[in-house]
Amino acid sequence: MALLRAENLTVRYGALTALSGMSWQVSGGEILGIIGPNGAGKSSCFAAVTHAVPRDGRVWLGDEEVTGLPTYKLARLGLRRTFQQNAFFGELTLLENAMAAMLREHSTSLARSLALPWQEGRTRAQAEAAAAELLSSFGIAHSDHGKRPGDIAYGTQRLLSIVLAYGAGAKALLIDEPAAGTGGADMQRLADLLVNLRKRGVAVVVIEHHMDLIMTIADRIVVIDQGRKLAEGTPAEIQRNEAVLEAYLGRAA
Repeated sequence: MALLRAENLTVRYGALTALSGMSWQVSGGEILGIIGPNGAGKSSCFAAVTHAVPRDGRVWLGDEEVTGLPTYKLARLGLRRTFQQNAFFGELTLLENAMAAMLREHSTSLARSLALPWQEGRTRAQAEAAAAELLSSFGIAHSDHGKRPGDIAYGTQRLLSIVLAYGAGAKALLIDEPAAGTGGADMQRLADLLVNLRKRGVAVVVIEHHMDLIMTIADRIVVIDQGRKLAEGTPAEIQRNEAVLEAYLGRAA
């Protein structure tokens, strides 16, 4: 059964239809790639799934229909996303950012903190340990944990945004152009992180323009053109698809 399923999603901005009748699904432990030209409707697809914009259509998370739920409730249920721009607290260290991402799972109520102050200290220690483990398990070096995001390499910042979105454990994670501005060793670290998410059973959906990356790590790919699904299949099938070659990849591909 699909862990995340979108059916007939349509997004309109005034007279402009950015997304029309879009349907796809992704299972836990699977990476679904979404590709298409600039302006094809890829980011609108993510906004529609997470109910960040008004839309028509339906969305399921597991066997539960979540079409009408607001974005923050979807996040609590485990449906989360990243954005093209890095998102973190710039004045906090990486460790503190990770602790904030896991706050719901590692926090103490005000009343309990006042009545049992020793428990607050223990909870904080547990939160720090869990945050350090989260960062390290996704390839962020312990030597960076005490730094602020602005003091680490850009490639590590890209990883950090994904790790923070995952937090204490996302069920489905939508990742928007994670490889933007990266290359070489950073690209490999990103690929390793995405594969790590798949191994953890997360349903991963990735919007990406770097064809080498998406063709390597994706199990299936959906191609969007002018707000509509143009094709869907394995990377090998997409590379052979005549309509895709015409509209997006180019004959040289």
